[in-house]
Amino acid sequence: MKTLLAALAFSGALLTSAPTVWAGPAEEAQTLYARFAAAQNARDLERVKATLSASPRFLWVSDGKSFWGRETMIARMSSFQEAEVWRVEPGLDKAVAVEVGADAAFLHLPLVLVIGSKERPDRLRFLVSVLCSRTFEGWRIAALFTTTEKPE
Repeated sequence: MKTLLAALAFSGALLTSAPTVWAGPAEEAQTLYARFAAAQNARDLERVKATLSASPRFLWVSDGKSFWGRETMIARMSSFQEAEVWRVEPGLDKAVAVEVGADAAFLHLPLVLVIGSKERPDRLRFLVSVLCSRTFEGWRIAALFTTTEKPE
């Protein structure tokens, strides 16, 4: 009887304890994008690459052009990072995440790209849309779309 009462007390404690909170797709997308931006600002292209899907169907749309595969994106990004100043300033506080399903989310946010010389870098405003998905390796960016932000 004591064993039964102890088991019931233990079960009751488990039921009343705080549940484990798992991050949903929207939170995973925001966390992934923050890692992606930090890797860019560190000019660590291997860390950037690790945030991108390894699929040949990875898509980056930039300047009205489609770039397929993460190696293509890394090559293009490395040429941009030759600038004396190159930094992304994502508006993470303005990011909107939309869950597409249990394994995918779409993230939309403003971003300022600071690029150029130390004396006079340009500050280019973009809107960024990112499709993030869960893979066997973890959450990865499956597609990235950038467009110039137009003032209202």
